[in-house]
Amino acid sequence: MKITLDPGAYMPTRAHATDAGLDLYARESVTIPAGGSGIFDTGVHISLPHGTVGMLKSKSGLNVKKNLLCEGVIDEGYTGPIVAKVYNHGQQDVTIEAGMKLVQLVILPILTPELELVDSLEDTARGDGGFGSTGA
Repeated sequence: MKITLDPGAYMPTRAHATDAGLDLYARESVTIPAGGSGIFDTGVHISLPHGTVGMLKSKSGLNVKKNLLCEGVIDEGYTGPIVAKVYNHGQQDVTIEAGMKLVQLVILPILTPELELVDSLEDTARGDGGFGSTGA
């Protein structure tokens, strides 16, 4: 996968060869207030393989230890900088220092089916049973 870096950006890495996610790093220090969010321009640009999507996912250590969460979608044709919005669900401000691992990029195959408007959908065992319909 082809990658370019803006000045001050860090090359994505995998801690282990079999890790699903590529670690992306903070390019600058930002304090995320308790209950708030911070926006990080990683300065990383990618050219995703055809038929894939890039999913930004929280780093489990930052999630468990610091209550930080991040989610995002990078479409195949997007080549701008990867920007992550990180939410602090904790009760303490958290400072992310430049050079720290911030979020991970997981690349997944996708389907892009054609849409067809119909009058109704086929019956299924579940039907339209939603939240709580299975007893939980």
